[in-house]
Amino acid sequence: MRKHYFLLFLFSFSLLNVSQAQIDAVINASITTDTTIARVTPDYSNERDIKDVFRRKSKTKSTFLENEDSESGKQKHFSFVPAVGYTLQTGFAGILSANLAYYNDNKADTKLSSISTSITYSQYNQTIVPVLADIWTKNNKFNFISDNRYIQYPSDIFGLGGKTDPNKGVTIDFTGLKLHETILASVAKDFYLGAGLYFDGFWDIKALDPLTRRRDSIFTKELGTTERAVGITFRALYDSRLNQINAEDGWYYNLVYRANRKFLGSDSNWNSLMIDVRTYFHFPEHSKNVLSFWNLDWITTSGTPPYLLLPSTGWDDQYNSGRGYIQGRFRGKNMLYFESEYRYRISRNGLLGGVLFVNLQNFSSDISSQFATILPGYGLGLRLKLNKHSGANLCVDYGFGKNGSQGFFVNLGEVF
Repeated sequence: MRKHYFLLFLFSFSLLNVSQAQIDAVINASITTDTTIARVTPDYSNERDIKDVFRRKSKTKSTFLENEDSESGKQKHFSFVPAVGYTLQTGFAGILSANLAYYNDNKADTKLSSISTSITYSQYNQTIVPVLADIWTKNNKFNFISDNRYIQYPSDIFGLGGKTDPNKGVTIDFTGLKLHETILASVAKDFYLGAGLYFDGFWDIKALDPLTRRRDSIFTKELGTTERAVGITFRALYDSRLNQINAEDGWYYNLVYRANRKFLGSDSNWNSLMIDVRTYFHFPEHSKNVLSFWNLDWITTSGTPPYLLLPSTGWDDQYNSGRGYIQGRFRGKNMLYFESEYRYRISRNGLLGGVLFVNLQNFSSDISSQFATILPGYGLGLRLKLNKHSGANLCVDYGFGKNGSQGFFVNLGEVF
């Protein structure tokens, strides 16, 4: 079983590698001549990133790759960074991260395409391998979004709702595979409609903590040893941001309706709706500082998802919600979430930055539609510029939550 899922993950990754050449070959013929003003390459002469630091220290050619296509004006910027991190979920972890950012066109409103991956191995014997892609074709006509993740690690579960006892969690071990593929087509400026196929599978689920007979019965009933959901998705996207890695202005509206069906291989029939809204603007207006807002509503519209796929802290698509709490701390049939973050420069050259953030969570108290406690989180963090061209940062945050919950949170790229 595990070999079968791992091969599926590799197959999806191979599709990601070949997709861009095929996309360009198919779509170029349908693109008409456009007189849009050419994109002006930003002036990075006063900006610094980690590559510049290594160049200055070594005084030799950087081992970081940067390619420029002189004929088309396209630029490809690649970053590779080894790091050591610590989070509530992983403990200490070794991380190898890579990020590729590029433009597929030379026009003023061209959106930035990116591919990111990393390999993480943690103190708690966790393995995490995400492969993420957000690819825009010429003239922003099509958007291909790929979110693939292989995970093998213990995780704590605490029951359902917002009033669960933090001292009564159960540590479970499992292996998981996430394959989310979406294709969107432009129907108006910055507005896209599309569809996709989502697969989520968990297997070898078992409790690592000693359980009483009653708790073991509840555990077996809620989880079993495997969970699987396969669904068709319908997606509407409005995205006026030019840089999806580190947005400085614009709006993002993302609606995803997921219909999971047994005939596709899902354990049960259930439907969900995710509404994701984000906005960004400079504050003060002419500064490099950014004030951002994020609202996420994750609603089960019918049926009941498998336990590990219920809306939960830190289990959104990017695993980024709920800084201040361990992943999986709260879980319910429905989740309402709001976060605001202020991003500011510490060094004038952009190499170092800082953030202040606050978030609020609200979960249904059980497998019902009734909501209970509002759960706040807040904190601060540092940013290290990995790639000044793409805006990719290494993000290290320290968050606080209720009942003494606190800890570090490490991310490649901004949280939202």
